[in-house]
Parts: sequence; C-alpha cells; structure tokens
Amino acid sequence: MMILIDLGVMLAAYLIGSIPFGLLIVKITTGKDIRQVASGRTGGTNAMRAAGVWAGVFTAFFDIMKGAVSVWIAQGLIHGHHLIHVLAPIAAILGHNHSVFLPEFDENGKLKRLRGGAGGAPSVGGALGIWPMSLAFILPLGVLVFFTVGIASVTTMGVAFFAIVVFAVRAALGLGPWVDVLYGVLAEILLILALRPNLKNLFTGNERIIPISLHGKLKARREAQHPSPETDEKRAG
Repeated sequence: MMILIDLGVMLAAYLIGSIPFGLLIVKITTGKDIRQVASGRTGGTNAMRAAGVWAGVFTAFFDIMKGAVSVWIAQGLIHGHHLIHVLAPIAAILGHNHSVFLPEFDENGKLKRLRGGAGGAPSVGGALGIWPMSLAFILPLGVLVFFTVGIASVTTMGVAFFAIVVFAVRAALGLGPWVDVLYGVLAEILLILALRPNLKNLFTGNERIIPISLHGKLKARREAQHPSPETDEKRAG
C-alpha cells in the first residue's frame, strides 16, 4: 500500500510541475504563445521577455510553488520516509521541464518531445519545501547572480548548486540529513540536461545577456564606446 501512495505522490508532483504557468500568464496578458518567443521555454525569464517584468515575477512565483507544494504534499501524506520528500520536488522539476501538457509532434504526427522550462524556479521551491530557511540563502544568491552575471542559464544552474552547498553544510553540522544533498545533486543534473543548448552558447560566447544586469549594462556601454561592424550595420539599418 505504501508503494502505491509513494507512486501516487510522485505522479501528483509531476503533474503539478507540468502546469505551464508561464504559457498561461503570457497568453492571458498578451495573447502571445511563449513557445514562440526567444528560448521558447515557459519559465519566468522567458515570460519576462514575452510579457514584461511582472509576468516574469508571477511566473517565477508560481513555478517556485510547484516545487514547494510537491514537498508539502509528500510530507502530509507520507511520514517517516524522507527520501520521498526529497524525490517529490525532483518529479515536479521533471514535469516543469517536460510537461505532459505541452507535447510537440513532428510532421508525421509522432511525439517529438515534451516542452517546458529549465527548472530553476521549481528547484528553489523544492529546497524551500525541504527546509524553509534554505530560501534565505538560495534566493539572495540567485538574485545576485542574475543581476550581476546577467545570464539566465548560469543563474538557473546556480540555484541547484547553492542548494547542494546549503544542504551539505547543514548536514555536516548535524542539523539535517545528508539525503537532502541528493536533492540538490539530482536537481542540478536535470537543470544541466535541460540547458544543454545554452551550455553550447556559453562556451562559444553567444548566450543571451539580461540587459538590466550589471553585465548587460557594461556590455552595452562597451558597445556604445567601441561599436563592432555588426553594431554599425544594425544602426545603419
């Protein structure tokens, strides 16, 4: 019976994670399909590109809650089995990145992939659900990376890395179980898999930079002072 409950919790977490809040918010506010904008992902950063800052903020909030709610459901239904509390938000991240509600088919009508986001926000939510105080460390560090480095993919991978560090320090001090570190490791793996195209762009120097970040402003200033031939062509056009 417990196995069925465990599987039911994992399925529920996956379905919760699959809810495409970014797509819904952008569609309601602008009529656009977020899948046709920039990266095509349904997370907060792309929602901001598609419909402005507040769309991004609300999308990020609801996506964070996906991870947190999945933990709270697991904790409410399953006692004394902390591993499921850790794996439930992993299922939510998987649903967020590969939503059953966003199938994409090829020209022959065969399922090509399940679309979604990159998993950063639900990763933060999962950590929040496992240990609420983790948010006091992970969220400020994530915001700092976002507004300084200015690269969304780096920020996304960073939040899972911060979760690993926070839970490892907590476990080393005897304040929490080491299995919590497993959450951060598995989340990081899922984020890296989702961000493979971005990693290629990072290595070639072609990854998008957020204009409002410190990196973005410094880059814009450099380009204004020393315009490249490409910049001159854009201005001339």
